[in-house]
Amino acid sequence: MNTFYKNIMNRSLGYLPFLLCVFLLYSTPVLREFTLVNGAIQLFLFVLVVCIPAYITKRMSYVDIGWPWGLVCIGLLVLFFSEGYWLRTYIVGAMYLIAGLRMGIGALVLWHKGHLNTELTRYQYQRKRWIKQGYKNDNLSLQYEIMIQCLANSSFLAIPAMLQAFNPTKIISSLEVFGYSMWVIFFVMEHLADLQKQKFLIKCRRENKKRQVCNVGLWKYTRHPNYFAEWMVWNALIICSIPSLSDYFSVEGNLIGAGLLASLLYVSRIMYTTLVYYTGAVPSEYYSVQKRPDYKKHQETTPIFFPGKPKNTQNI
Repeated sequence: MNTFYKNIMNRSLGYLPFLLCVFLLYSTPVLREFTLVNGAIQLFLFVLVVCIPAYITKRMSYVDIGWPWGLVCIGLLVLFFSEGYWLRTYIVGAMYLIAGLRMGIGALVLWHKGHLNTELTRYQYQRKRWIKQGYKNDNLSLQYEIMIQCLANSSFLAIPAMLQAFNPTKIISSLEVFGYSMWVIFFVMEHLADLQKQKFLIKCRRENKKRQVCNVGLWKYTRHPNYFAEWMVWNALIICSIPSLSDYFSVEGNLIGAGLLASLLYVSRIMYTTLVYYTGAVPSEYYSVQKRPDYKKHQETTPIFFPGKPKNTQNI
């Protein structure tokens, strides 16, 4: 019984940062309506597209459909609810729409081809984490993890869009231009990394070379260039949102302004932790080491996340 209550407490604490962020956004008058509408849409989307299919199939992979289409919804809300400068609104709305559609359409293609009929490896890894943490109810754990992502879409991941969408300043600052440029560079990098790996896998299948390690193009400099680029895409969104914070300090007060700044910066930590430890690099490598004989050598020569010069590029 003590273990049961301890697990309930731990999982309740897991929700706390997201709920506090929602409360902060709701407490900011100019963001209140957007927060409520976005929260309702994300909840409806996740229940319909993720929670129900996960309950029926006992698979968590449907998160890969839900969370990017949640970004699409945020982008659309920005275009319809914005009260800020139109150019800034269109830019940030387009950023969310493009990023969400790229991943969302890709996830639907995987679903159509039957790749979601079995649990994706990164979500298989989650079950090992649940067992290690003492969580025995897989159904409850599935729904808990799904709602964490739903809350993330309703709170932290929507902050860059909200801040910029309600900024009335009719001058695009140099920091915003830098952030927008950075976003384009790393969005292209992420897409290029995915294309390079896809091309590599097609070539391996054509040549009947199985269990090969991808070390071409961007994959020579980091074992996960796509995850690194995705993280940098979110950092770019943070950077171009910083100029929009000044109005919140002056209008809403220092407490609200400081809370929004802390929440904005926390987005980077959330994405890094997710992309490295939860559904990214570490889960992927757990299975890569088992499936690919040369992967341990690849780990010794190539950085896991941040790009760097490989120690040895021969015979990897």
